Amino acid sequence: MSTFGPEYVRAIAPYQAGKPIAEVAREFGLDEASIVKLASNENPFGVPESSKAAMAKAASELGRYPDANGFELKAALSARYDVPADWITLGNGSNDILEIAAHAFVQKGEAVVYAQYSFAVYALATQGVGGRAIVVPAVNYGHDLAAMAAAIDADTRLVYVANPNNPTGTFIGADEIEAFLQKVPANVIVVLDEAYNEYLAPEHQFESASWVRKYPNLVVSRTFSKAYGLAGLRVGFAIAQPEVTDLMNRIRQPFNVNSLAQAAAIAALNDKAFLAKGAENNAAGYQQLVAAFEELGLEYVPSFGNFVLVRVGSDDGAGARVNLALLKQGVIVRPVAAYGLPQWLRISIGLPQENATFVEALKKALA
Repeated sequence: MSTFGPEYVRAIAPYQAGKPIAEVAREFGLDEASIVKLASNENPFGVPESSKAAMAKAASELGRYPDANGFELKAALSARYDVPADWITLGNGSNDILEIAAHAFVQKGEAVVYAQYSFAVYALATQGVGGRAIVVPAVNYGHDLAAMAAAIDADTRLVYVANPNNPTGTFIGADEIEAFLQKVPANVIVVLDEAYNEYLAPEHQFESASWVRKYPNLVVSRTFSKAYGLAGLRVGFAIAQPEVTDLMNRIRQPFNVNSLAQAAAIAALNDKAFLAKGAENNAAGYQQLVAAFEELGLEYVPSFGNFVLVRVGSDDGAGARVNLALLKQGVIVRPVAAYGLPQWLRISIGLPQENATFVEALKKALA
């Protein structure tokens, strides 16, 4: 065993990302153009044209460092969410925000609370600082907020809540979230991870950023990787009161959001037509997938994100077996055995033809 580094770092199992298209093409001898990737909850429309134009304009300044403070992006976010600019922390994707929070608020041995079947980075961020994980059992594959509040002990410093949740797609309404915030001790930070917020139907949407004024221990985390189509640029942000933001910015790496990413994010933030097109495609694609699952008699978890979790067999080898059969047909989805769900696969919602290709491949894989 290595003698380098603390034991809690050596115990970390590295994050396993979805397979890239090029890797699957090499592994199975397939044409890259024929492969459908529905593994990483990416936007099937890709980068908005508005962001492409903004990046082209910003490219002439790539010889210089980006604005370390992200003044223009923070100003745009400030206007969009009606909060002061100094309440915003920029991240290299929201993944960065989640890790910054752990480093800023948790010391070795202190506790972090999160739910079973929630985003893998919560566990990784906790392990990375030598924290003690309190994993609260899920209810119907989603957060049990009452149990999470009860699980907070004297050494708890941080709670992660994903809404909608990845990889299960479950959603918690505004009243339940706020009731939870009222129960959390004032010295415990709550990170409300809303990476999929923009995919919520209008009747489910609420502006959690407004709660930051009321709850000094609340951090709202968002990303440009999903609905805004900028996954490859890595742009995330957090909204919190200045005392919290100040600490997070002390941990944040300088220049963690590059120049092209900042320009693209500003353009995407105001591209309402692109967001509307994505939401419409997502709603139709969800119905397309769940109709197929119901036809095949497969159990799925009703989802509020841009993906669906589906059970593809009854034995613990089912997910891996069906995943391999799909890969051989050039369809990439996401196995979730690492989340304790070996019988399930997570399917990102793609364009109509991509969804149809997956459904036909799934039928062959199950047969």
